[in-house]
Amino acid sequence: MSLADNLEKVLARRASIEEALSSGDISSEMLTKLSMELAELRPVADQAQKVRRLQADLASARQMIAEAGGDADIIAMAEEEIDEISAALPDEENTLQLLLLPKDKDDSRNAILEVRAGTGGDEAALFAADLFGMYQRYAARQGWKFEVMEISEIGIGGYKEATANISGAEVFARLKFESGVHRVQRVPETEGGGRIHTSAATVAVLPEVEEVDIEINEADLRVDVFRASGPGGQSVNTTDSAVRITHLPTGIVVSQQDEKSQHKNRAKAMKILRARIYDAERARQDAERAASRKGQVGSGDRSERIRTYNFPQGRVTDHRINLTLYKLERIIAGEALDELVDALNTEDRAAKLAQAADDNAS
Repeated sequence: MSLADNLEKVLARRASIEEALSSGDISSEMLTKLSMELAELRPVADQAQKVRRLQADLASARQMIAEAGGDADIIAMAEEEIDEISAALPDEENTLQLLLLPKDKDDSRNAILEVRAGTGGDEAALFAADLFGMYQRYAARQGWKFEVMEISEIGIGGYKEATANISGAEVFARLKFESGVHRVQRVPETEGGGRIHTSAATVAVLPEVEEVDIEINEADLRVDVFRASGPGGQSVNTTDSAVRITHLPTGIVVSQQDEKSQHKNRAKAMKILRARIYDAERARQDAERAASRKGQVGSGDRSERIRTYNFPQGRVTDHRINLTLYKLERIIAGEALDELVDALNTEDRAAKLAQAADDNAS
């Protein structure tokens, strides 16, 4: 569909919604639904009208030259207007194209963050803890709520794995490109020879889903309860409050033991389970869509090395977009992570624009 066709479609839909809302003959449920759609549509429609106005002004200026009868002053004035509009119009049309891009339906969702130590032993676990702390500090700077759901420690400050629920405005939209293998290059504190070691941790950012979003059959679940334990295996609870849930059709296993209540642990485990099942289906659909789009930022492949944190050089490199920032300490502190997040989102929008242009041309 061309830009002109999209423009007409947007303006027609806004007019249709406004007419329905002004009629007053709709249910409260439909009123809420249409009001939300209008709020989402308004900036797109406003930009569409701006583009249409510029296009009309450009046509009018050209018509003025055609009817000037050789009047140099009129022609000069019209040509100046044409130059101004011609310089501004491509940017305004590009802005409209971006607004018209189909939105990720999960962008407005909260997220489940999972960080796991990968290759590298204790150093990988220490790096996993650093990453988890980075996202916690970043969430605080964004005004998001960061609820730690479970942490499995190794005893020296490292994490074998850690899970958190992050809630706030556009959480998944901002963090969805963080999924993947994060690699670290640094000299471990235990390394006497000063040699640089390489280790890794895996990050998964899952859109949080509700029971109404995904239905899980209780018959497909195996629930085991056991006594919670702390680092090193020592008992921290005298009752069987820890919960392990296995989703038999997919083989996904979730454990929770942070709460003293079995009921609360089960509720937390189900929240993570729903997110993982939903994410697996989302990843499958993304893979199908990305089959013809090599290098897509949002491939979601967590086996792919996406970023390297080089401590000796103080740099962070995102390999998907070939961006290197010499701001490692500020990124780990959560202060400069926005620069990576913004660059990844910009690259994704550019790729989608290019794809839309190819689709329109074919």
